[in-house]
Amino acid sequence: MPRFTFKKTERLSSLKAIEDLYQNGTSFNSSNFKFIFKANNQEQPSPCQVVFSAPKKSFKRAVDRNLIKRRMRESYRVNKQFLYEHLMEKQKNLHLLIIYTAKEIASFEDINNSLVKAIKTLVQKTSN
Repeated sequence: MPRFTFKKTERLSSLKAIEDLYQNGTSFNSSNFKFIFKANNQEQPSPCQVVFSAPKKSFKRAVDRNLIKRRMRESYRVNKQFLYEHLMEKQKNLHLLIIYTAKEIASFEDINNSLVKAIKTLVQKTSN
């Protein structure tokens, strides 16, 4: 049984990589999220490095932004195995930015369901 962890090596923290992701990445919208992704040709410790974002424009209080990002990270941690299996099979590396676009704070169940659907869409888009 796989361990559902989210280690530091799975987080995208390079400012250059994040900036490159914004400028040259491919994006699509899901129900509560906007996904921006880009294939990465360099060697990296995990198949996918990810950043989570909640906009300050929609959520003024840092407490609310942190709550949303915490729920997004938890949902990703539990559901990332499907994405990782696909990327390892295709021998691809990916940089990923997930932006929360809903105007209200959703429950964990809503975030989880939306993220699962979005990850399935991401797998389809990276197959091409």
